[in-house]
Amino acid sequence: MQKNLPHICPSCSSTLKVKSLVCEKCATEVTGIFSLPLLASLTQQEQDFIVDFVISSGSLKIMAQKLGLSYPTVRNLLDDIILKIETNQKNNKTTSR
Repeated sequence: MQKNLPHICPSCSSTLKVKSLVCEKCATEVTGIFSLPLLASLTQQEQDFIVDFVISSGSLKIMAQKLGLSYPTVRNLLDDIILKIETNQKNNKTTSR
């Protein structure tokens, strides 16, 4: 079972930050406060959609065929992801000031 990286605090609903990274090979550890990548704030389903969209050369027509959905439905899915990314970008800029 694949575990997804949490990005929202279960206690207060704030955005989580990464505190440390560890190399499994040599045990080097880097600590600090680091922001998560923007795409990590998306659900696994949204991330999968983006990967499939890129593999499909950005073709909504191909995506619609692959997902068995209508073109307008796939367009709406993409618009929802775009809105979520834009909102997350704005929130990240506001909290980093």
